[in-house]
Amino acid sequence: MNIETAKLHLETSKLMGVNFLPVGIEATPTENDSDSNIDKQSLLEQLCATHDSSCPLCATPNHTQAVFGSGNPDASLLFVGDAPSVEEVQRGIPFVGETGEKLDQIILAIGFNRDDVYISNVIKSRLEDDRAPLPTEVEQCGTFLQKQIEIIEPTVIVTLGSVATKYVLNTNDDISRLRGQWGEFRTIPVLPTFHPAFLLRNYTKENRQQVWDDMQKVISKLKQ
Repeated sequence: MNIETAKLHLETSKLMGVNFLPVGIEATPTENDSDSNIDKQSLLEQLCATHDSSCPLCATPNHTQAVFGSGNPDASLLFVGDAPSVEEVQRGIPFVGETGEKLDQIILAIGFNRDDVYISNVIKSRLEDDRAPLPTEVEQCGTFLQKQIEIIEPTVIVTLGSVATKYVLNTNDDISRLRGQWGEFRTIPVLPTFHPAFLLRNYTKENRQQVWDDMQKVISKLKQ
């Protein structure tokens, strides 16, 4: 870790309200990694096109432009949220604005950059008034998230908030019950944690510490 990176970690740890630094995962890209990225990116682009033309929820006139996902197609770490906001739809990227900045801080705090991970949502288009999705809507669009996961093959999935956690883990339990407890999606370890938007609305030291503890579990799992 160079001096500039260490400074960034220090600044981020202060923003997260903690007094210690993580040990990030360092990886050296290889030629095979590059080929894998290209292949997976191509598959994701094909899946995105299929989604945009056939998703029962998003491919309708009354829905906004879809925000499919962004990041490293060969990422070891996948973050999954609920649905895009107005700003995300406008920019075509998941997790932007204040919520995106908070997620970026969390990602940086565990030794990654946004380009190192992959970020997506269960639902790919904005819901009216940013309401909570209906179970039928989650099922309609969620099948494309499953296919994304099959292509990316992450080592660890982090679900952000109740919608993503309930869908990925196929459970009715709320995030308050499941946060910080490991689950599985087709043998892939899944760790639920608070959504960055919730963290911003409830910016207590306790909540920040809980998210920080969750991210330490993620780092430990990635190192196994």
